[in-house]
Amino acid sequence: MTGGRAQAWRDRGSHFSWSPADESAPAVDIFHIEGGDPSNPTVVLVHGFPTCSVDWFDLGVLLSDRFHVCAIDFPGYGFSSKPAGWGYSLVRDAELLDHYLAVVLGKESAVVVAHDRGTSVSLLHTINAAAGQTKTSVDHLILTNGNIYLPLSNLTDFQRLALDPATWPTVMEVMTPAMLAAGMGMLTFTPPRGAGDPEVAALEATFAHNDGVSVLNETIQYLVERAENETEWLELLGKLDTPTSIIWGMNDPVAPPRVALHAWDDFLMFKPGQNRVYLVPDANHYIQNDRPDALAAVMAHTLDPGSDAAPGPIAPEKGAPVLIDSSRERMPKGTDVLS
Repeated sequence: MTGGRAQAWRDRGSHFSWSPADESAPAVDIFHIEGGDPSNPTVVLVHGFPTCSVDWFDLGVLLSDRFHVCAIDFPGYGFSSKPAGWGYSLVRDAELLDHYLAVVLGKESAVVVAHDRGTSVSLLHTINAAAGQTKTSVDHLILTNGNIYLPLSNLTDFQRLALDPATWPTVMEVMTPAMLAAGMGMLTFTPPRGAGDPEVAALEATFAHNDGVSVLNETIQYLVERAENETEWLELLGKLDTPTSIIWGMNDPVAPPRVALHAWDDFLMFKPGQNRVYLVPDANHYIQNDRPDALAAVMAHTLDPGSDAAPGPIAPEKGAPVLIDSSRERMPKGTDVLS
């Protein structure tokens, strides 16, 4: 790996060693990066599958004047260790997220911004924090494009093949970091990005680091873990007073807006606290890459308790993010509306 976004990102970060508290797995080296003034409120950015913290390259810059911006690469991803057979799981990563905030950063709480697989890690951490099972708490949970309700997802052929131990060996024989990055660039970014794009090149570099492709069948098993728990996790989140915002790129073919709207309508619309759901035009699955400006603007809007909560665009310009709804005690009955 020489030059480019991935190298610049790696050069700004460092590593720490971590292992699960129950000593059920050996220690791994975890990459992390910080930006902004450490005395400012902390925002931790939680990446998804199969990418890493480099996804937050542009957003981190936009947030660093207001926040202490932090991110990690979970085991199996990015510039962290990727040992075969390590036992990758959402539960372990939620434990790691708490350790990172409390021990490495020395924080008691943070705003948590999560994407894709990271939404499940962050859901777990938030639920555990509310139950008093963590060292840190969540000031505001922000969920971006991720299949938090799998029955409404559109898993790709690659995801299904990688998930199945019977088909994965055949896929691994032909799959390269360049192929994986190029395929994602064409499908999950708007506009589509080719092999020469700087962000696609960054993905290729991080996939290649420590032979990340070889453990994809292990890391993607989080989908099974999510499927077994997704309804319970959303139900539990719906009972918490932790402020929660959903911010979704509208062009996502993998985790389409119906996922976000179902989670809102069925679980979060009536939850305690200040909660909101937004849609962002011209953004795909990687909203933080397609529209980092819009994501930063929505964060400023939803984190401001005095911001306008009326549905509609949050700014006058074309392509502005749209506030779809805010939580309330109940939906009015038809007779209430007409009276």
